[in-house]
Amino acid sequence: MSVEYLSDDQVARYSRFAEEPSVQELEEFFRLDTAALEVAGTKRSPHNRLGWAVQWGTVRMLGTFLTTPAEVPTGVADFVAEQLGIEDPSCLKLYPERLPTQHEHAREIRALLKVCDFDGRELALREYIADRAPSTSTRR
Repeated sequence: MSVEYLSDDQVARYSRFAEEPSVQELEEFFRLDTAALEVAGTKRSPHNRLGWAVQWGTVRMLGTFLTTPAEVPTGVADFVAEQLGIEDPSCLKLYPERLPTQHEHAREIRALLKVCDFDGRELALREYIADRAPSTSTRR
């Protein structure tokens, strides 16, 4: 994906937290609903439950998955861990140990949130726009 229209600062901030989320943002994006709690609860280890739930909230807030989920702000890990009954949120650092697990979790989260990768839909979007562009008039 081309990022020529973004400033260097915007590129550097993409897909990461610029700062600790506010209480309102934690509630809005990281408060686990019933379905998310249910899926997170199916994970065998605390770090996988926490990693899955952190990624779920991150996709909702940032619109993308983190390449290093263990690098979320401390407040995020603490907030999510409390909901899951995990006493030690630092266990999140164990989450990236197995990359296939992260990929499996990403598929589950996409299905649950009904979102898809843009790369997989870019051509369809371009065709949709191209089909409608000739019928759009810019004259007034």
